[in-house]
Amino acid sequence: MSDLTAGHRAADRPGRLGPAAVTVLVAAVGVIGTAIVLVGPDPILGYQSPAWHLLLETVNACVALLLAYLVYGRFRRSKHWQDLLLLQGLVLLATANVLLARSLVAATDPGVLDLWLPPALRVVGTLLIGAAALVPRRIVRRPGWQRWGLVPVAAVVALLAVVFHLLRDNLPLAADPDLPDGALPSATAGHPALLVAQLATMSCFAVAAVAFALQARKQDDALLRWLGPACALGALARLNYLLFPSDEADWLYSGDILRTGCYLLLLVGAAREISRYWQSQAQVAVAEDRRRLAREMHDGVLQELGYIRAEVREFATTDAPRVDKILAASDRALDEARQLVDTLGRPGDEPLGLVLHRAVEQAAERYGASLELDLDDSVAVDRDQRHALVRIAREAVLNGVRHGHADRITVRLGRDQLGSVLTVHDNGAGFDPVLRTQRQAGFGLISMRERAETLPGTLELTSAPGEGTTVTVRW
Repeated sequence: MSDLTAGHRAADRPGRLGPAAVTVLVAAVGVIGTAIVLVGPDPILGYQSPAWHLLLETVNACVALLLAYLVYGRFRRSKHWQDLLLLQGLVLLATANVLLARSLVAATDPGVLDLWLPPALRVVGTLLIGAAALVPRRIVRRPGWQRWGLVPVAAVVALLAVVFHLLRDNLPLAADPDLPDGALPSATAGHPALLVAQLATMSCFAVAAVAFALQARKQDDALLRWLGPACALGALARLNYLLFPSDEADWLYSGDILRTGCYLLLLVGAAREISRYWQSQAQVAVAEDRRRLAREMHDGVLQELGYIRAEVREFATTDAPRVDKILAASDRALDEARQLVDTLGRPGDEPLGLVLHRAVEQAAERYGASLELDLDDSVAVDRDQRHALVRIAREAVLNGVRHGHADRITVRLGRDQLGSVLTVHDNGAGFDPVLRTQRQAGFGLISMRERAETLPGTLELTSAPGEGTTVTVRW
């Protein structure tokens, strides 16, 4: 199944909000929190606690670095520009958080470099994240980017640090020096350049939130699903910094809380990315084991069965009836072995219609029967259901051509008012189902009924002498 179909199935799962709905919900919570702070009394605008401020900055830096590490792994596997730009933006945001935490640990009056370098890094970082949200999913052609992708990040950090160091005597402090001691800053207390930086980062986060949410609707990507809500909170955090600039390092403001919420959502995305990675690794291991078994069966069991069948033919002149029975059993064994090899050697996420088409076509062609197919490719099932339905369809086709001597088979897959339906009809000799008790029925019919019950579903068998047989499965 394609990523697009899988993504729609995940988004349409009952009881699960879609990525866009989650982003809107998170943004609404942030807006309500901002409104409460805006209209509330002055004491709730900030809380003086250097320890808590240091803790939040440390958490933010660690989450950004963890997610950057995971995105680096994604980039090495996907080689997409989106992952490369997202990696560089996260590293710059983590660097800004580390510098802020360092200034809090120093417990001294912040210098010009401490005040201007983190906001500058944050602006560049959010620009890269916004670009990652908008850039098409194209592959990076030059292999050197996988090894040197962080060199531009290091160059930006070094360049900005050198520029601010050289201009240290000409750069003003961010806060208003005439602000009374103990007074909370207002919207005019921040330097205009810092307010512009907050506005730029807010715009980049807002654009990224919308773009990531739209992408997550079309892709079954655990990380993208949480990037949208996280960027929405990041944009609202910058709005709070515009309204209440946090120029006092010892104080916690609403923007600090929202910014930490942004990183906590990123942490959830990181956890989902790790879980999805190990699931994919397990699936790769299973697929490789299936291919190995298919090769062993093809080179071993199939070759031996073919040899036995060829040798038994030599005894046809001495005991023809017994040889015919052995040849028929050999043909059935070869047919089952070939089907097993084909199943093991193919991907496990193919659409049901495609797998049904291939399976019944092989069975019908082997016995010279014509085939009429009407398969609805939109009918989606999981791996176990697909396997059971394919086995039922093959068994019904083989019963029709072997026992009923049918020369025409019709297979239909679709939906009706009760659910999904698979129908296999043949024009063979047919039989009287009433006379076929459960005890008299062959193992093939019993197996088909048991497989249908595990879907869960039902199997209906309709037949009459001279009128062919119809097998109907509903689930």
